[in-house]
Amino acid sequence: MAIEPVTAGRAARILGVAAAVTAAVALLTPLAGPASISLPKAFAGVWPDAQMFFGVRWPRTLLAMLCGGALGISGALFQALLRDPLATPYTLGVSSGASLGAVAAICLGLHSVAGLPGLWVSALGGAGAVLAIVLMVAAEGRRMSSFTLLLAGVTINSIVSSLIMLLHNLASVGQSFAIVHWLMGNIDPVDAGTLGWLAVLILPLSLGLCVLARQWNLMAVGEEWAASRGVSPQALLVGGYVAGSVLTAAVTAVTGPIGFVGLVVPHALRLRFGGDHRLLMPLSFLGGGAFLAICDTLARSLLAVEIPVSVVTALAGGPCFIALLRSRRRSLWL
Repeated sequence: MAIEPVTAGRAARILGVAAAVTAAVALLTPLAGPASISLPKAFAGVWPDAQMFFGVRWPRTLLAMLCGGALGISGALFQALLRDPLATPYTLGVSSGASLGAVAAICLGLHSVAGLPGLWVSALGGAGAVLAIVLMVAAEGRRMSSFTLLLAGVTINSIVSSLIMLLHNLASVGQSFAIVHWLMGNIDPVDAGTLGWLAVLILPLSLGLCVLARQWNLMAVGEEWAASRGVSPQALLVGGYVAGSVLTAAVTAVTGPIGFVGLVVPHALRLRFGGDHRLLMPLSFLGGGAFLAICDTLARSLLAVEIPVSVVTALAGGPCFIALLRSRRRSLWL
């Protein structure tokens, strides 16, 4: 079934509103928390408002928005490539690979590699290894298709998840606690350098995915349809999977696995605004960033103790997804 295109004027209006809402979230969510902050005082440089806003809460909000945006646009991408509304950035195993690398680093006591945090390096290495294995398995002996890619990714994901459970079982009590804490997924304060390299990686890749929106439209309809329009389905599959996996791996290495963002946000936006990826891709980035920033604010503000943000995304995303399933007759997919 062909995707109904969106007009340029309508897309511009929707994206303008979405960008304004996202900017408001970026400015307002750092104000929430146990200690109140005055935004005028913060921008005037008055201590402690300025230190709390610019030194602690705003960098954390920006991290949440970058990571949420990457997960949102990756979810939209994988749902188009696999033509599956249940596809998420974690479906094809890259997040599990990153988790396995992080768990191995915790068990081995790997604190630093070449001056970089050992947890991040190991997580990225695990994600890269799974990415390579999935591509090799999916392409073995035949032309790669979305079906073989999905089967390979789900299979490798199951194997890697079993290895994570094995390492967790063999870990000491202290290591076990660290593993569970990391696997819960958290948005923790980071320095400007971490924000910088994440932005340099996430923003250009996300922009590139938006530029290729027409190709994702064709792939969402079917590989034969894309080929008939002069597009190479195999090149798009490999390129899209690598790009989405890099985004997912970068996020997972820093925050741990955070669920539901890449599932609920693109699906909800598709139901509301249609399946044209020229609009859906940038909306998924903006919506994912705003959604995760709000969930992180709730995670650090709801209770006297901070709770993992993945708990909030699941509690917020789960009921929303059930509501979406109830309205599946309106979906372009189901």
